[in-house]
Amino acid sequence: MEAIDWLLESDPAIRWQTMRDLCDLPAAAVDAERAKVATYGWGPRLVNRLAADGRVDAERPEWDCLRGLLLLRDMGWDPTSDDARSLVGRVSELTWHGQLPQDIAWHGRPFFAGEVEPCINGRVVVVGAYTGQDVRVIVDRLLDEQCADGGWNCEAGNGSTRGSFHTTICVLEGLLEFDRATGDSGDVRVARHRGQEYLLDRRLLRRLSTSEVIDEAFTRFAYPTGYQYDLLRATDYLRSAEVTPDERSVEAVDIIRRRGRDGRWALDPAESNPLEFDMDERAGQPSRWNTLRALRVLRWADSRA
Repeated sequence: MEAIDWLLESDPAIRWQTMRDLCDLPAAAVDAERAKVATYGWGPRLVNRLAADGRVDAERPEWDCLRGLLLLRDMGWDPTSDDARSLVGRVSELTWHGQLPQDIAWHGRPFFAGEVEPCINGRVVVVGAYTGQDVRVIVDRLLDEQCADGGWNCEAGNGSTRGSFHTTICVLEGLLEFDRATGDSGDVRVARHRGQEYLLDRRLLRRLSTSEVIDEAFTRFAYPTGYQYDLLRATDYLRSAEVTPDERSVEAVDIIRRRGRDGRWALDPAESNPLEFDMDERAGQPSRWNTLRALRVLRWADSRA
């Protein structure tokens, strides 16, 4: 309860999710708190920053706006408000700009048309579906790019035929948001199931062939999430997708449970900071975002008992 009280003392973006996911408060109270995201704290501060010419970084505006919109979506920002429609309209006018010679194929493509890597396209689908943009063309491409093992891999264009945890979680998050926005379609639902099974069959962190841990970095929890996969991100996706927990997720959940200290979870340093936006979270210190996500994952996992 001390951790929950600590979460309730935070920004509306944390409070309303705590009220819904951990306190089971009435929908009216949750909705009233969520509405504050647009007018108080982190939400309007980030919107104002992105709205400066529709960009954060004058050289690579499309990347910063993608990261910013992803964070606003995590906060529960209302995509139907006038401010939201204005910002998304300006972002939709941005185009993708590559840095390498091979990027010329997608240089200049509209923001919501996506580019070529499925990890990035999965994230564009998240913000596009959430803000009411038509991203079906990107979704169809992602469905065509699913590997035989059920995962996705940004290196498929270079000959890789096996899934990647990093790419797969990005695509799954996009397909789930698309399903929510448009209603479950059979092809998307089948692809999501295959992708989820790809992760679960590997116990969310182990190689299928040898059972060895793929990368110890999977047990470190950074936020905001970039393209990197980790166990907290994966299990929070499964919870959100209403996947029934089973023995294949037990090890991952146990690792998350052990990481909690005094009911709180620390922020691990990211390999790269996806967005320079201060939410008073510091590496090595208790993180409200990680604590919120961990507590609701544990609640989801314990529900199978």
